[in-house]
Amino acid sequence: MAKNRIKLLAALVAAGMSLAACGSADEGASSNQSSSDSTISIEDNNGELQVPKNPKSVVALDNRSFEILNEWGVELSAAPKKLVPATVTDYKDDEEIKDLGNHKEPDFEALVAAQPDLVISGQRFKDRDEEIKELVPDAAVVELEPREDKPMDEELIRQITTLGEIFDKKDEADKMVQDFNDAKDRAKKAYDKLDGDKKVMAVNVSGGEIGYVAPHIGRVWGPVFDWLGMDPALEVDNASSNHEGDDISVEAIADAKPDWMLVMDRDGAINADKPDYSPAADVIKRADALKGVPALKEDRVLVAPQDTYINESITTYTEILNSLADAFEGK
Repeated sequence: MAKNRIKLLAALVAAGMSLAACGSADEGASSNQSSSDSTISIEDNNGELQVPKNPKSVVALDNRSFEILNEWGVELSAAPKKLVPATVTDYKDDEEIKDLGNHKEPDFEALVAAQPDLVISGQRFKDRDEEIKELVPDAAVVELEPREDKPMDEELIRQITTLGEIFDKKDEADKMVQDFNDAKDRAKKAYDKLDGDKKVMAVNVSGGEIGYVAPHIGRVWGPVFDWLGMDPALEVDNASSNHEGDDISVEAIADAKPDWMLVMDRDGAINADKPDYSPAADVIKRADALKGVPALKEDRVLVAPQDTYINESITTYTEILNSLADAFEGK
């Protein structure tokens, strides 16, 4: 049923394009400029791609891009507003921006209505790229989701650098990269200088439950272990990158006796407006099994920014790394 709906939408788009092609000769002449004048060549996950220099209608689907595009003053025609962080109010509250719903139940009619010439895909929408290309065949669909076989820090830099090329924000992108690298170096130096007490545990709070976040591969915190060379308080077999964390007991977390606990508040990103929402820090503190853990006794529990789960951008990681540096430096 869904495929038939997509085919119908695609047919309607094609019909609309055919009518548009019957416009005036003047319009045809004015658009008959060389591609080198109107587009630039970039490299995304699928290879070389021509994208418009000055896109008239931009659709953003990638959670990692919203805050960045907003900071650069990029106007959007459509976005999945349920996935736009509450902190990015320019997009989330703008009624002129068509709402695409979310990745589970996307409003593709709204996508077609936006008539994009550029779509920034990625993260939760990356598996729908082929559908999107079919629906908006004249749009450049850019896919910059970090690739699993590449280092995360390099992939974040690749994304921001490529977006800087597309939107003519090279200097701004370079500054974000520099800030990220500086924060990473600062946090590593601060961690290396710790005198003992270096065992680190990462957890996630989802649905009010505490889940284990694995070093190296776990959501958000996983790569930070590698960047800073942190000593894991616990490693388990067959760990995952699941957004809820791995299901191990709070008692097992306590038995590992972490000196530091790093927390992602998934509930805070998606359920903060719910009456039963409890901040991750409170959930951790209320857990009886954790009360004797060194990290809690010494007040060494660090919670990532509340919107992190739907804002895993290079700027969020920069904020996280600087917060870690502050904590390791005793600030």
